[in-house]
Formats: sequence, C-alpha cells, structure tokens
Amino acid sequence: MDTKIALFHGQEIRKTFHNEEWWFSVIDVVEILSGSDRPRKYWNDLKKKLEEEGFAQLSEKIGQLKLQSSDGKFYETDCANTETIFRIIQTIPSPNAEPFKRWLAKVGYERMQEIEDPELATKRTRELYKAKGYSEAWIEKRMRGIAVREELTDEWQNRGVKEAKDYAILTAEISKATFGMAPAEYKKFKNLKRENLRDHMNDLELIFSMLGEASTTEIARNKDAQGFTENKTAAQKGGKIAGDARKNLELESGKKISTKANYLKEPQDKKRLK
Repeated sequence: MDTKIALFHGQEIRKTFHNEEWWFSVIDVVEILSGSDRPRKYWNDLKKKLEEEGFAQLSEKIGQLKLQSSDGKFYETDCANTETIFRIIQTIPSPNAEPFKRWLAKVGYERMQEIEDPELATKRTRELYKAKGYSEAWIEKRMRGIAVREELTDEWQNRGVKEAKDYAILTAEISKATFGMAPAEYKKFKNLKRENLRDHMNDLELIFSMLGEASTTEIARNKDAQGFTENKTAAQKGGKIAGDARKNLELESGKKISTKANYLKEPQDKKRLK
C-alpha cells in the first residue's frame, strides 16, 4: 500500500489507490473540514450520528487501509472513496465544504487522466514541488529519487516481499546503514511530524538515500535475493555502501551530511551556493 499526499489549500490529505480508485483518509478530511483539534473523537461521534440518521451502510463503505503515519510506519486507517467522502462532507458544517467538493472531483478526474497518460503524474508532481518553492535542481534529484525508490519496491515485490510492514523494515535497514538513523528517528532529528522526510532533505541527503536504495536493488538483483530474510541482508549491504561513502565524505569535508534544517527554510544565499 503506497500512501500519497494530496493538498487542499496547503493542508495535507493522505490517499491511496485501492480497487481502481482513490481512497482518502477520513480523519484527515474531517480535521480540515471541522477544524477540530480532536478529529478522531469528532469522527467517532459523527459515525454514530450518521448511523442513527439512517446511513446504516456506513461501516461497510469505510475501509481499513494501511496509510503511513507521522512516525513513518503504516497503520490501518479509516478510508473512504470519493462517493462516501461526499456523503460525509454533507454532514459537516464548514465554509470549506463546497470548495472541498470541487477539489475532490478534480482529484478524481486527474487520476483518470494519469491512468491514460502516466507522464501527467510526473508532471504534476514537479509542478507541486515548484509551487512549494523548491529549486529545479532539487526537484530533479527528488524525482530521480522517486524513480529509484519505485524500482527498488518493484524488485522487492518480484522477490516475494509483499507486506507493507516488511517494506518499512527493509527501508529502515537501508536508512540505518546509510545515515545511522531509521526513518522515524530521522524525522525526530529534523523535528518533523506528518511531513514527508525526503521532502525535507537537502541535495546530499537525497543523493545518499538514492545510493543506498540503488545499491540495494543491484545487490538483490545480482544475488537473486528471495523472500524477506535475503532481501533484508541485501538492504543492510546496500545501505552500508552508502553509509561508508557518507562517512568518507564527512571525513574529507569536515561537515556532517545529515542536517536538522528543512531544505525550504535554509537561507537563500546558502542554497545558491549548493
């Protein structure tokens, strides 16, 4: 299960492609529309109200899908498709209700376009990063990193690694060997919560992330690693290659690669020097 992030007026909503359509995190939608600082309680109360008002099939229309949480792990989360989200929106008094409906319809339409023309997804991702203020050079590295990651996960799937929790464990092994920190630890190091870790990495952090994952793919492929255990060994070795390269660069440059800074918040003059 692959968690994607959609943006509504700058606020993040987790989504995943399930049964040939987008399914959205109900909690994320409720939090944005209600403005509640306790969206889970708000949602639980709303579910009871909807069932009392005759929407008895609600529980059947809500799916428990695994989405990535702020700690980098995947948890079963209440999710709903566009039709059910529309029904939920109608029950929440919010000035954002109508704009959100239009946004939701647009997201669904764009997905249909992307199925017909996969290059559109890449183009829109680039446009989203550019709108957030990322440089063209950073975007190129980020997009390449996404491609490297997808190649690795495809390789894992072909080699018998199927569970989301196993993907998370293997990713953590690469990260620990590369940076000395698992993704969850790295996010704490950068003081991140629900944000995407790699969206807050600088150029060198992205490069070493890519090196660790590309090395893991190459080792798994050439050693014909099968199943979780053999691929875990490949992940540790691939991460070590990147980790050794990182340590050598730190030794020669006298500067740590991992930084607590958010790439977008670094001073502009520093970014121009990169």
